[in-house]
Amino acid sequence: MERHEVWLAEEGDRALGFAALSEAKLEQLYVHPEHQRRGVGAALLAKAKERRPDGFELWVFQQNEQARRFYEANGCRLVRLTDGSGNEEKTPDALYAWRPEPGG
Repeated sequence: MERHEVWLAEEGDRALGFAALSEAKLEQLYVHPEHQRRGVGAALLAKAKERRPDGFELWVFQQNEQARRFYEANGCRLVRLTDGSGNEEKTPDALYAWRPEPGG
C-alpha cells in the first residue's frame, strides 16, 4: 500500500484546504472556494516542494483552467496532455511536473 503525507490548512476550527503527497506525486490539492486566492494553495504547494525537493508530478483536468494557471504560476511545467482515456472520469487531463531550478 502506498503511503501519503496529508496536510490540512486550518484557520481556527475551520478547514481551509488540504494536500496529499505520495512519494512522487501530488495526489490532491484542494482549497475551499471561499478561501481561494488567499495563499492557502500556495502554502500547501510550498510544503509539497519542501517535502519533495527533487520534484514531483501532478495531474489536473484540462478544463480546470484556474488550477492550471495556479500550478504554472507556481513553477510547475506542463509535461503532456491526454485525451482522458487513462483516467476514471474519461476527461482530458494534463500532466504537470515541478522540479527545482538548477543551481537553486
